Amino acid sequence: MDYRRFNDTILLRIDRGEEIIEAVRTVAEREHIRLASVEALGATDDFTVGVYDVAEKHYDSKTFTGPHEIVSLVGTITEKDGAFYQHLHMSAGNARCEVFGGHLNRAVVSATCEMVIRILPGVVGRRPDPEIGINLLQF
Repeated sequence: MDYRRFNDTILLRIDRGEEIIEAVRTVAEREHIRLASVEALGATDDFTVGVYDVAEKHYDSKTFTGPHEIVSLVGTITEKDGAFYQHLHMSAGNARCEVFGGHLNRAVVSATCEMVIRILPGVVGRRPDPEIGINLLQF
């Protein structure tokens, strides 16, 4: 992993074998990022995404292996109880151009991942919502 900061924007390269969420956490903690938007593309051969079932209040997750191109990875960096909190979604396509995606639980980079982190001024936290069962933005 390597990155460069340009004022309020970070360009991050995540390397083969590195896990995306851990790389985001590392950069956010090093750079003291409390609020940001995230977008990326790249390649993975091992990732887990989920879809939240509001009625059951749990994620149904599925792991995918084999070559996949990350066609979209978007999300936010915020805080929960003063600590790093990420909310990322990812879609990735296989050699048959079938695309799978959802809430990102983990993804290991197979070639590279190029990410842009746009730091926003301010702080936004998270609070648990008992009715929905997830941590919502708290303004």
